[in-house]
Amino acid sequence: MPIAISEKTIKREFIEKIASLSGQDINRCFQCGTCGGACPMSGEMDAMPRRIIRMAQLGLEEAVSETRTCWICASCHSCTVNCPRGIDLARVMEAIRLLTLRKNENMVEPSKMPAETVKEMPQIAMVSCFRKLTS
Repeated sequence: MPIAISEKTIKREFIEKIASLSGQDINRCFQCGTCGGACPMSGEMDAMPRRIIRMAQLGLEEAVSETRTCWICASCHSCTVNCPRGIDLARVMEAIRLLTLRKNENMVEPSKMPAETVKEMPQIAMVSCFRKLTS
């Protein structure tokens, strides 16, 4: 899926916010793909982690926000352990989630969940879900 890049689509403040929130220099990534190979959730992702990092390096905020990859990330740190450049990709994914949530865009709307689902769901799972997926 080609992405048209122009000065209008590149958001330098997006790159700076990711660096600030994650504490990671995403420009260190050289796209080796080790992160995706180590990720147990990669089969569920619509874009591999290295693609997300590349889009983030280019400041393509809209393109990054259109993917569900950061929401699928289990934050297991398999990518971090295997990254030859030492990038903590789980922290980068968390930063991307936080930037989306700061716009008050919830991925799960608790008030719209069926009562039956809420009743059967373990409390720890609900708390974890709401912490990760709601603002």
